[in-house]
Amino acid sequence: MIDEFALQCPIPLADNPTVQMGHGGGGRMTRDLVEKIFLPVFGNELLAPLHDGAILPAPGGRLAFTTDSFVVRPLFFRGGDVGTLAVNGTVNDLAMCGARPLYLSAGFLLEEGLPIKDLWRVVRSMAGAAAAVGVRIVTGDTKVVEKGHGDGVFINTSGVGVIETPLTIGPGSVRPGDAILLNGDIGRHGIAVMAEREGLTFESEISSDCAPLYAPVKTLLDAGVEVHCLRDLTRGGLTSALVEISESARLPMRVDEGSVAVREEVRGACEILGLEPFSVANEGRFVAFVPAREAERARGLLGPEAAVIGGVESAGPGPPLVRVRTELGTSRLLDLPSGEQLPRIC
Repeated sequence: MIDEFALQCPIPLADNPTVQMGHGGGGRMTRDLVEKIFLPVFGNELLAPLHDGAILPAPGGRLAFTTDSFVVRPLFFRGGDVGTLAVNGTVNDLAMCGARPLYLSAGFLLEEGLPIKDLWRVVRSMAGAAAAVGVRIVTGDTKVVEKGHGDGVFINTSGVGVIETPLTIGPGSVRPGDAILLNGDIGRHGIAVMAEREGLTFESEISSDCAPLYAPVKTLLDAGVEVHCLRDLTRGGLTSALVEISESARLPMRVDEGSVAVREEVRGACEILGLEPFSVANEGRFVAFVPAREAERARGLLGPEAAVIGGVESAGPGPPLVRVRTELGTSRLLDLPSGEQLPRIC
């Protein structure tokens, strides 16, 4: 990676191989960081003025706006890094609104002593992830904190997207009888980060599922599928997504455990660590709520890894609950975890 950094960095910061407090002071060192690290990678005509904000052309349709912060530890892990997460995480939040991502801001909180080559790797990852979905980073900010008061790099990204569908996609649109679809296996991101953090090794390598989700969402919308709700499965995993939507929609749900794919290596790691796969974070998985009549067509559009995992039931006299039918034929309730199973995971 050092060789790659040396070959790709247009103007290496040879005098400052690590981030210094002066890089956050607003003077010459800050200008050097912007001109030699950020602009060569993120440069576009909307960012070029380096004004206090970006002046953006107004697209037609409704707008979606979101913001998120990323504090993952370690910064680099199998299948991704904090930069990839920062872009994909915000792009995916827009996609869950049915929005086409357009613009991102990027705020960097850097710790004094961070190797410049590590910052370069993160910035390159962000640029690659942004280019993959056609989104542009148009404004940003950089702050530096004293050594020991951060953890390398924290990133905040905000995103703007345009909603080009007439559908209102959200928990309020969920209806009794809706089918619940899942686009792939769960749990890999959380286990991949934990394995890297703790130096754990498994017989099979576990890589994060970190990926942008706008393309599969667009596929559903372009095909005319009546999408009622979408939710990406980040912190709290499948459990949090289903419980939160059930509570917001005030409708109970049922899930077939056997329909939820969990790779054997992930299941084994969860058993060793005492984790519930349903509650482990993902960064490339989402659930979609669609009318039952459209379930099989939607599943086919999402690809061979997608599955119909359950459905929405009519409201009863009690609180809305999410029930899971286990592979043993019994039933259990999904409930939000009382705390964070795996902290600093995204």
